[in-house]
Amino acid sequence: MFRAIDFIERKRDDGEHAERDLRAFVTAVRDEDIPDYQTAAWLMAVYFNGLCERELRAFTEALATSGDVVSLPPGKTAVDKHSTGGVGDKTTLIVAPLVASCGLNVAKLSGRGLGFTGGTVDKLESIPGMNVHLATEDFARQVDEIGIAISGHSMALAPAEGKFYALRDVTGTVPSLPLIASSIVSKKIAGGADAFVFDVKCGTGAFMQTPDDAHALARALVDLSASLGRRSSCVISDMSQPLGEWVGNAVEVLEAIQVLSGKGPADTRELSLALAAEMLLIGGVAEDYEAAHGLAKRKLDSGEALEKFASVVRMQGGDPTVCYEPERVLQAASRKKTITAPTRGYVGSLDARAVGNAIKALGGGRTRKDDVVDLAVGVRIFKKIGDSVSEGEAVAEIYYNNDSQLAAAELYFQEAYTFADTAEPRRLILDRVC
Repeated sequence: MFRAIDFIERKRDDGEHAERDLRAFVTAVRDEDIPDYQTAAWLMAVYFNGLCERELRAFTEALATSGDVVSLPPGKTAVDKHSTGGVGDKTTLIVAPLVASCGLNVAKLSGRGLGFTGGTVDKLESIPGMNVHLATEDFARQVDEIGIAISGHSMALAPAEGKFYALRDVTGTVPSLPLIASSIVSKKIAGGADAFVFDVKCGTGAFMQTPDDAHALARALVDLSASLGRRSSCVISDMSQPLGEWVGNAVEVLEAIQVLSGKGPADTRELSLALAAEMLLIGGVAEDYEAAHGLAKRKLDSGEALEKFASVVRMQGGDPTVCYEPERVLQAASRKKTITAPTRGYVGSLDARAVGNAIKALGGGRTRKDDVVDLAVGVRIFKKIGDSVSEGEAVAEIYYNNDSQLAAAELYFQEAYTFADTAEPRRLILDRVC
């Protein structure tokens, strides 16, 4: 008989779990047979004591199979992409339709915001009418019909993982390597993908803040995927500052559409093309990276990727007008406040975590798992690391709806920027692991 307290104490004392106990625990969490506080206690025990390779594989399998697993029609294969979480990271909104426009099926199972980072599901919900919780059969059917579906957690797909995910966000257990790896890979398996590309973020705005930690997670993701019979590769990208120009929910959809329209910030475009190339390569569409990158660039510049995104929005009940008139369709905060440089010089640092926490303070993220997110608030970044500034020049704008929340967000911006006499721009793509 499974006893939760014995299970918790075993990991608290740095013991190893039997596979049958891990399966029983995941089932109990899914069925709400144990209270949140016991699940939270186990999460904290794992945070400190970890999971061995055998435990990690068994826990991941239990999460992935805690509900339905998408099964595509015979002969259909699909790839998926996942970011470990960043500030201003809207690449999924670009990469998924871009890869699908190149003829490779994309089965994308995404999450909500976690900690100070944004989530694809929250961003997509800023599109009026958009359904981000597809039934399993509808998810598979959509991949079959248009080559792409993007869905969040449901009671059918990886339901237990969704419960762990929500609790990690509010119990201080987000930055745990085994919990991150199992969460990511289990969702990929439940989503029916055959191969995965991971974007591991590294820097102040990431859960992995050092190159060594980022490489450890990248290796763990690739090795865990391989142990479960899936192909994968990993890009390690810089998250010492926010990606792109906009940070928020609706505003990141705006930026994604700008990039899909051949415009938008250069760094968002660069990373999107790199990730798309990895997916096309691992999916067998191109023979080498250069050919994959060239194909992705052509599809992005031709507008075919934007049309594919419009088809996703339409199929999932959203207003496809957002792809052509995003400023009219997307929610917008009612007020804005400009942040200026106190001195002349260069931007020496731009703390992505501080910006992410500012968004959270504005109501654009969660403090408790049942918080309602304000999808309209956001931050626009004008100056990034290495950019020159004059005294009093605008470096950012805060878009907000509530004065008291603005005051809290401004406190974070007091620590977000530092200025120096000299500074060099940051390199965006740091490494590749496969």
